[in-house]
Amino acid sequence: MARRIIIAIDGPSGSGKSTVGRRLAERLGYRYLDTGAMYRVAAVKAKELSIDIDDEAGLTRICSHMEIVFVQDGDGIKTFCNDKDVSEAIRKPEISALASQISTKKAVRDILVEMQRMMGAGGGIVAEGRDIGTVVFSGAELKFFLDSTPEERGRRRFKELVEKGMRVSLEETITEIRRRDRRDRGRKLSPLRRANDALVIDSTHMTIEEVVEKMLKEARRQISEGGACQ
Repeated sequence: MARRIIIAIDGPSGSGKSTVGRRLAERLGYRYLDTGAMYRVAAVKAKELSIDIDDEAGLTRICSHMEIVFVQDGDGIKTFCNDKDVSEAIRKPEISALASQISTKKAVRDILVEMQRMMGAGGGIVAEGRDIGTVVFSGAELKFFLDSTPEERGRRRFKELVEKGMRVSLEETITEIRRRDRRDRGRKLSPLRRANDALVIDSTHMTIEEVVEKMLKEARRQISEGGACQ
């Protein structure tokens, strides 16, 4: 029986981690864990309950009572919190911005990182986010850092939001991507950075399938040979 490993995918906002992570997990028969979505869920709950982002006690309370479940739905993944479908709510631009701020709070990270580690216990998981290979699963057998230019990431996010019927501008979307990069890379707690043993993939001029195939090749080699990522 093939061993089941943990695959960590890190990278900045809009780099395509969710899309390739889902497809890679599906091809391998693994579970998929979108850690960024978990912080977005916390943001949705904070907004619903009017919890200030500096209210650590309030944030701890709501995070401690969140039960998050990811469910495969055709080509996508639906996110549920306490049995409520929040898949659309967590992708709104204002929630994305709020999640970026909430993710800097130690009380929130402590609770969600513990949840993530429980979900990954036993392996057989593809987890993506911004501190997966450096903090959450620092001992993961295979790590990737997926990146692309801010302009390309902005164009991809803009297209995604427009397809969902949201009224946004390309310029504003790229600006928000750059702003998010500065916050994620500059935060004191678990900043976005590449793990020393991560394989870097620049997807700027690659298709989704090309990225998935590259990751799949490395994953199968790691599973069968137990070798280190080169």
